[in-house]
Amino acid sequence: MKGDYRIVLVMLGAWATALLCVFVEEAAWWWLAASASCAAVVALLLVLRGGHGRAARFGPVAVVVLAVAAAVAVSVGSADSSRDAAAEFDGRVVEAAAVVSSSASTGADGRLWFDAQLSSLGPPGAMTAVSAPVRVGVDPAAGYDLGAEVRLTGQVIATGAGERAALVVFATESRVATPASGVFAVAAALKSEFVERALRLPEPGAALLPGLAVGDTRAVEAELDADMRASGLSHLTAVSGANCAIVVGAAFWAVSLCGGARGLRIVAAGISLAGFVVLVTPEPSVIRAAVMAGVSMLAVLLGRPSAGAGLLAASASGIIVADPWLAATPGFALSVAASGALILLARPLARGLGRWMPEPLALAVGVPLAAQLVCGPIIALFAEQQSLIGVPANLLAAPAAPVATVIGLLACLAAPLPVIADVLAASAWLPATWIATTAQVSADIPVGRIALPAGVGSAALVALVSAAVGLLLVGSARSTASARSRSLVWIRAAAVVVVAVMLGLGGARAALDGPLATAATPSGWSLAACDVGQGDAIVVRSEGRTALVDTGPDPGLLDSCLRGLGVERIDLLVLTHFDLDHVGGLEAVRGRVERVLHGPPVDSGDERLLAELAAGGASIGQAAAGLRGAIGGAAWTVLWPRPGSAAFPSGNDASVILEVEGGGVPRSILLGDLSESPQRMLASAVRPGRGYAVVKVAHHGSADQDAGLYERLRPVAALISVGEGNDYGHPRRETLDLLVGAGAEVLRTDERGRILLGLRDGALEVWTERSVGGPG
Repeated sequence: MKGDYRIVLVMLGAWATALLCVFVEEAAWWWLAASASCAAVVALLLVLRGGHGRAARFGPVAVVVLAVAAAVAVSVGSADSSRDAAAEFDGRVVEAAAVVSSSASTGADGRLWFDAQLSSLGPPGAMTAVSAPVRVGVDPAAGYDLGAEVRLTGQVIATGAGERAALVVFATESRVATPASGVFAVAAALKSEFVERALRLPEPGAALLPGLAVGDTRAVEAELDADMRASGLSHLTAVSGANCAIVVGAAFWAVSLCGGARGLRIVAAGISLAGFVVLVTPEPSVIRAAVMAGVSMLAVLLGRPSAGAGLLAASASGIIVADPWLAATPGFALSVAASGALILLARPLARGLGRWMPEPLALAVGVPLAAQLVCGPIIALFAEQQSLIGVPANLLAAPAAPVATVIGLLACLAAPLPVIADVLAASAWLPATWIATTAQVSADIPVGRIALPAGVGSAALVALVSAAVGLLLVGSARSTASARSRSLVWIRAAAVVVVAVMLGLGGARAALDGPLATAATPSGWSLAACDVGQGDAIVVRSEGRTALVDTGPDPGLLDSCLRGLGVERIDLLVLTHFDLDHVGGLEAVRGRVERVLHGPPVDSGDERLLAELAAGGASIGQAAAGLRGAIGGAAWTVLWPRPGSAAFPSGNDASVILEVEGGGVPRSILLGDLSESPQRMLASAVRPGRGYAVVKVAHHGSADQDAGLYERLRPVAALISVGEGNDYGHPRRETLDLLVGAGAEVLRTDERGRILLGLRDGALEVWTERSVGGPG
């Protein structure tokens, strides 16, 4: 194994050790790892004094691997005490002082989110010194720039093992105590002025331009951001190695034109790179890209250029030692994987594709295809959809990306010269608009994405398909050994079978999700529980009219469900409350809603969601008990919340509870996320007698239920909208027993997928995607 590739073993050892240490909470584990590693290093050094052959070749690598593993373990252990001190405030309202350590971005909840390093934490008015990384959400405001010191008051939640931030702070009050200073203040001012200048240009390129040039995505609307993700182009607004390479290359070229020597070129490139990192803020992907570029420059300065794989591995190893929690972040894994794919796989793929197309085109296709093949399995671990249009979308956007980045960066730096800055920003707007339009068109392709449950199984499946595609496209090396040739033939034949099977299955799935979306849907349904994971999305249909109660957490999953049901327009959208698992899928129906009923808004982020729906043409109204209306021939009534109730002002316990019946819809009650106490109060408002054909069980089947309510409702079918393998343990066994005891048939989306219900001759009829055995 060549030296450059032996460094990959060092990176893998560092990565594995980091994952072990950050996910195992007991502090003794890092001491054990560090001690064992150091002992092994000493033992190997003693053995290698007289080693030869294989031991001489691989012994030094083992020593380095163990030494780096020990360094990672010590790095984790040294941070544990401060993180534990911060975690003691879990669930409490605190006051905190912190320094902003990342760029800020607007989250799905409307808050401005950024990373920060705590300096003090404690009960309001009684802070003590605590140093730990945190994730902070505040109401959108200016001044939360890298290096600014902020004062916060709000509730803190301890994160799980493996999270970089020790706490998440939901700030109710926040202010900038000390603004960013020095180079950080200059960078913030330049970016702010550039964003303002870009937003004076027409959409859709205006909001995207700051993201392409300096990684500032605060101006990007949620709809465009969703389109960028769906089309596989979101990486263009995340500063990566490509941006660093552009900056380094430009600096080299400029000094070279002036006749500068090699050393001067490298120094100039290093200064330019450092300035660029400060300007865009040191996010994990930027740090990785900058470190790799720095190592490359050092290698050139010393006159010993190394292979790209070794440089990438050395860079990643150093970053993991400095911040072991990065090893558990999908973004860092994707960044390293994409860089490795470009280094190792892009050119072999281009050579293979060159058998069917011109070489320049083959290279242009090979670059995004290599990244897609390697990153696909990692994405499948966390995301429930795989993009089928990422490669062609990247191929279309690739020529415009460096142009928008370079000219946009120059426009940002030229802020002191307004005329020049305006000209440069206008010039960068055209390629930015091209990229935005490519994302919008690609995202609208019905068969552009395929749904897969996130997890190891999906990752293994995607890895198998990616390996098969890679083998077929790269081709096999010539070999005179007949046995080896026969093995390669069998391997390629197996790859052909895998690809053929997956193309057949994928084509059938795409047809069912696209032109044949409604072909497998029974015509007699009037109530549908969409399978949207851990969230709610219930569709009611009567006489050609449609109501949607909640949207689930994911726009893609909701969109797939609505297409399968043949739903184009939403006559009534009910947002029971504003938790992400009930409103996160709003992008799928934006601009398609006639009327919105909602529960009490909690903060300004909820108000913004409603304003966006109103801008899309919907009429907006807050629901309260006693409100009535109709969907087609079905009558609906709001049973909760009660007007003016101070006991449950917002959140789960103020969920809008809807009763629907008539017009072919079975008598149904949808219980939102109510807990036991308001359920008990609701029971007094429910008329006893006939009972309900369908009850949407409250809060995904949590244990916080009132048995008396379900006895009074007497449900025939109990719908539980819940995500498979969720972290909450929903639905709870005691709740399932309660429902069965009340005489209900339990229908769960995690077991049965999409669930459809209707009436035939007065009897309840049920269709499900999957059937299961056992109770209920």
